[in-house]
Amino acid sequence: MKVVILAGGLGTRLSEETDIKPKPMVEIGGKPILWHIMKLYSKYHCNDFIILLGYKGYYIKEYFANYFLHQSDIVIDLKSNSMEILNNSSEPWKVTLVDTGINTMTGGRLNRARSVIGNNDFMLTYGDGVSNVNIKLLEQFHSTHEGYLTMTSYQPQGRFGALNLNNENKVQSFQEKPKGDGGWVNAGFFVCSPQIFDYIENNDDCVFEEGPLMKLAEDSKLYTYKHVGFWKPMDSLKDKNDLNELWSGGEAPWKVW
Repeated sequence: MKVVILAGGLGTRLSEETDIKPKPMVEIGGKPILWHIMKLYSKYHCNDFIILLGYKGYYIKEYFANYFLHQSDIVIDLKSNSMEILNNSSEPWKVTLVDTGINTMTGGRLNRARSVIGNNDFMLTYGDGVSNVNIKLLEQFHSTHEGYLTMTSYQPQGRFGALNLNNENKVQSFQEKPKGDGGWVNAGFFVCSPQIFDYIENNDDCVFEEGPLMKLAEDSKLYTYKHVGFWKPMDSLKDKNDLNELWSGGEAPWKVW
């Protein structure tokens, strides 16, 4: 099953990094977050990737065009004009890079890449969030219902710690960042049937998370796979620092490979 990754957004809330590179290339543990996402899928033998480019897409093209150079040590002999790649580390990936426009919305990006994606079921995710979601179980769940789209959902923690008080306002216990209001949010790991393209408007302004998802829900064609493990989007500099801290401490829950 092909894996489509939306990697063309501006990433304005992480402008400290995205002024010079696209958000999916912001590094966690010395590797782009895009690489971490692809490693998760590869763990489940999903190695055929279609990356939808937009803002500073050339940066992602250069990374994969020179993947061995980025991943390995090299020896350059200027006298003989030769180069040797040491400790060569490769991945079993096929990577298709598709320019979908700088200002194109998520639905528009998918529509532009329709001919490349083809007419089979495919995976879809964003290029800025990591998780330990079980891709195999997600795919199996999609095959059990008659919907056109399975959306992974997640119950996030609250922003602040919670106090448990008695009737006299005495603090009985403190719970650090409990679950929020009980709601589930879109965690961005989808399995899509090709029928979803019937719900996507043929223009660059189509936002996949608005009209198409709402219409799919109205038609009872949208199901959700509840993920209770780890999920974290990288929406801010704090998120990036938190993810790097988990990685450097050897406590990255999304590292399942």
